[in-house]
Amino acid sequence: MRDIDAISGDVLDLALRLHRELGPGLLESVYETVLAGRLAAMGYSVSRQHSMDIRFDGQIFPAAFRIDLLIDDRLVVEVKSVDKLLPVHGKQLLTYLRLTEQPVGLLINFGGETLKEGVRRVVNNHRPSASPRLRVNQPTE
Repeated sequence: MRDIDAISGDVLDLALRLHRELGPGLLESVYETVLAGRLAAMGYSVSRQHSMDIRFDGQIFPAAFRIDLLIDDRLVVEVKSVDKLLPVHGKQLLTYLRLTEQPVGLLINFGGETLKEGVRRVVNNHRPSASPRLRVNQPTE
């Protein structure tokens, strides 16, 4: 099993290259498709638009939401193509992580002029190793 930090590093490297070569402004589905294809070519298991059930109040609600990319059944990637990431985008990914009991997710926005300001690493009960500026759910002191 590959280390989650190594997986997220490969995803970020590819995302940077993709943004540099394709540029901003395309639909999210374009970035998602190309990113998934390149990751699969590297040997990763990639599921696009992965349907997830929700268990709530004793009931199961099938296919209640979809994860943009699920890499090696452990890294959740949410792809955006908007002018600027909003706090709600990070909260959405954190909720996905909690509902799927996954430790780490990446929020990647291809809509900005550069990708640097459009990447967030979100952790859910995972010992974070990423730079604090990349984390969404930082403890407040």
